[in-house]
Amino acid sequence: MSTADYQEKIPNNVGLADDRRLQRALESWQPGFRDWWAEMGPELPTEDVYLRTAVNVGREGWAHFGHVPVSEYRWGIFLAEPRPDRRIAFGEHKGEPAWQKVPGEYRSALQRLIVIQGDTEPASVEQQRRLGYTAPSLYDLRNLFQVNVEEGRHLWAMVYLLHAFFGREGREEAGELLRRNSGSEDSPRILGAFNEETPDWLSFFMFTYFTDRDGKYQLGTLKESGFDPLSRTCEFMLKEEAHHMFVGTTGVDRVVGRTARLMVEHDTDDAGPHGAIPLNVIQKYLNFHYSVSLDLFGGETSTNVANYFSAGLKGRWQEERRKDDHRLTDRGAYVDAVEEGRPARAEVEALTALNTDLRDEYIADCESGVKRWNRILADAGLPHRLALPHRAFNRYVGAFAGINVSPAGEVLTDDEWEARRSAWLPTDADKTFVASLMHPVYEPGKIASWLEPPRNGINGKPFDYEYVHFL
Repeated sequence: MSTADYQEKIPNNVGLADDRRLQRALESWQPGFRDWWAEMGPELPTEDVYLRTAVNVGREGWAHFGHVPVSEYRWGIFLAEPRPDRRIAFGEHKGEPAWQKVPGEYRSALQRLIVIQGDTEPASVEQQRRLGYTAPSLYDLRNLFQVNVEEGRHLWAMVYLLHAFFGREGREEAGELLRRNSGSEDSPRILGAFNEETPDWLSFFMFTYFTDRDGKYQLGTLKESGFDPLSRTCEFMLKEEAHHMFVGTTGVDRVVGRTARLMVEHDTDDAGPHGAIPLNVIQKYLNFHYSVSLDLFGGETSTNVANYFSAGLKGRWQEERRKDDHRLTDRGAYVDAVEEGRPARAEVEALTALNTDLRDEYIADCESGVKRWNRILADAGLPHRLALPHRAFNRYVGAFAGINVSPAGEVLTDDEWEARRSAWLPTDADKTFVASLMHPVYEPGKIASWLEPPRNGINGKPFDYEYVHFL
């Protein structure tokens, strides 16, 4: 079951050839996907790129590496191996066999979850479509394309579920996933962060660190789903998602490393005149992408998410490792709140606090990256440190949307916020400076001035390998 069938028009490990009706439906959607990719995918013309392509879903050797024309990449449909005895691990149906078909009473809720997840995948491709023109090295350009084609495959993963299990409505929703576009005034993407621009490579690294990490946690909750095809789909997507976060983590590593090196060499707090990105600008970009990503988790309390959990549709992060009853009907939890105009915590029913539970897991994970980056500064002998801003900073969703809070947690008036926000969030001048550094470097083994080369190449290849061939 794990090995993909590459003789098919749509590579898959779901036995598509045995369901001709479904196969025809997906093959009729495929041209629209290719049109969307040609119009909204990577703009930079290339001959081929050294990409990994999924060929099975086992632990070892699941991907093949080789030079592939990006437009001819073999997007496929992959579900992780089934667990024949899998049972629902939480909610009212805890202990029952996992569902192989959509339970009628949960049909619309499941479809909504799949559509929202599916909408984020092509959105990030659209946001990043012009980045190839300013790639700092062939290694980085290759990683950009790898992220893009895998987001395209993750779109295929959700479209398969819509076509296979949701009939005409599912087919219509699959078409809408190609009609919406990031930043469009008429038909924007569903979630706010996916309508923001990704105009430069510092934004790209921050996006793949913070926003793709949100994706990791959302996929992790869906992996727990009692609807087994969704669970298995997300389990395999997480395998690919790890590389996207690696690109972000090590990308920021290399930006901070270069800045630190030049600060030491020139005995200065401002590495900008020496061709690197100043630490205060890195901190502003961090503040922005982190706060926007926190909003993706929704409000602190949610009856919808409580209902998803009780129904067995969407669990908690690492649900089966939790040491509780997995029902949460008689438990309490603390969530973020505002009391007398200040950030506070309030106790609510645990079932309604699941957004906060997931956000707390995410915040702890984000701290690990900041520790990495601060070790780089410490190893360089510098006293400077980066930090995650207060969770109430720059928030537009949830309890903190109505108050102004500094990165240190200080509550501000509207006038104070307007007067000081330029110290905390990227200004037009900051963005213009970062953009001024974004000169493409397409020569093998060469790299732009504002970041360090990677420690290792891809799949055992050296940094100076010709990862991308141009026309």
